[in-house]
Amino acid sequence: MRPHVISALLFLLTPLAAFRAQAALPFETVFKGRDIFERLVARAQRENWRALPLGDRTARVALAMVGTPYKGYTLEIDDHVEAPSVNFYGQDCWTTFEISLGFARMLRAKDAPYAPPDLLRMIELNRYRGGRCTGNYLSRFHFLEEMFYDNERRGLVTNITRRFHGADAERLSRDIREMTVMWKSYRYLRNNPQLRPEMTRIEARTSALPVYHIPKSRVAAIEGEIRNGDIIAVTCRDTGSYTSHVGVAYRDETGTLRIIHASSPRNFGRVTVDSRLSDYLFTYGDHAGIIVARPNEAPGPSVAVR
Repeated sequence: MRPHVISALLFLLTPLAAFRAQAALPFETVFKGRDIFERLVARAQRENWRALPLGDRTARVALAMVGTPYKGYTLEIDDHVEAPSVNFYGQDCWTTFEISLGFARMLRAKDAPYAPPDLLRMIELNRYRGGRCTGNYLSRFHFLEEMFYDNERRGLVTNITRRFHGADAERLSRDIREMTVMWKSYRYLRNNPQLRPEMTRIEARTSALPVYHIPKSRVAAIEGEIRNGDIIAVTCRDTGSYTSHVGVAYRDETGTLRIIHASSPRNFGRVTVDSRLSDYLFTYGDHAGIIVARPNEAPGPSVAVR
């Protein structure tokens, strides 16, 4: 068994592994929407989502959250203590894909019954460096590119952007500085100025990553190779960022590939099933292309269940 699989398996089997940091915060702070969670669990069990492939499971959860209001900065939950968190009452684009994937993985990573700590454990595995929240804000990923890089190293996703046929991926070059420049917008950085120098170093390391995308003019040609539940990160033209948005791939009953995402208040203002992916990209001038990550199951004793 590979070292990253052993490490992740031990993480999942260690009692209370996901609660080192959030134990310091009230449950109501780290988990909002238990009623929605329980309804979603009941539906998943009634319709046997656990038997579906991971991508179909992920798309099914994302569809169930359509209509959820858009809410920004839902991860900024404290002035000092960082903790895995979930909010079913309001989501941004990152948390929509993250909750969809985490919930889908949860259904296979353990047997029922399911409880909020089980979802928080899946969120921690995906959201934090090495799958561990230390209670420090900087243990969390703040850029999709570094999350994909770390998650792929640990076997949790496969970045398939360079594997499509007939649509050569292009490498991007960016000087990421969003968090450094906009630190006043982030609660933790405002209240903990000692974090800012290391955040600048994280941005420099992320800028240096080998990031490739499919330009939007080539996306229509490869839509047939994208599957339900693939994570679609939208690249932007801004030279200070690689990506500006993210959603979940969904192939509807007609076979059209669409994107499920939390759309900002200036558009739909809620989680929505948007238009055909290639058409959606041309709706906005700042959209440059896509990065596609295909999630894998979380290591655990129930992964092989069919």
